[in-house]
Amino acid sequence: MIDSGKSESVEMYLKSVAELGGEYKPVPIGRVAERLSVSPVSANEMMKRLVEQKYINHQPYKGVSLTAGGQRIANSVIRRQRLWECFLVDHLKLDWAKVHDLACDLEHATAAEVTEALADYLGNPAKCPHGNPIPDRDGQIRHQQNIPLSILEVGQEARIKAIVPESSDVMAYLADRALQPGQIVKIVDAAPLKGPLTLSVGRHGEATEVALGLTLADLVLVDKTEFSSIENQ
Repeated sequence: MIDSGKSESVEMYLKSVAELGGEYKPVPIGRVAERLSVSPVSANEMMKRLVEQKYINHQPYKGVSLTAGGQRIANSVIRRQRLWECFLVDHLKLDWAKVHDLACDLEHATAAEVTEALADYLGNPAKCPHGNPIPDRDGQIRHQQNIPLSILEVGQEARIKAIVPESSDVMAYLADRALQPGQIVKIVDAAPLKGPLTLSVGRHGEATEVALGLTLADLVLVDKTEFSSIENQ
């Protein structure tokens, strides 16, 4: 069991780098600044501190990636947040789209013993309500082999498996269009010049069409499957 004991600011930076893929590849500092709604100058200053503390590596002109120590802290924060999301949805019956930001507030004030008591109370869930894996008590996470909806081609169908962590506003926007884990989607059309996708959401006669920009489509993770296979599941 791990307990980072780090400041909220350090935790938020490390978690943001992790959510942007910083375990595997460098993430531009500008993307981290944008995600946290801070200035590039502030983000660069914090990155210097995190390099000194050996939580991240910095590659000039490429960005930052997490060290093993930085990843453990990030996963500890992610574990707390996703467990709280499960509690808020499953036991307090709060809106699926609203719990992300609420859980963000709770994650920094949760001690290790509370985190593990919460996990036991919930039955040690493997995924959060948005379909993302919950790291275990040692900070290990089982990564899913999903792909962004944005890379599918016209005519391809898929089942939504997870929504990449974002704000409650983004979650609500997707939920209003029934773009949630378990839903089946088909690419009907793709506008040129990186224009929006037209999606068929749902099964056959119950399907509705919605438009979704590529930026948001990047946040929707799917398991690409032939429709005949989906029907037989």
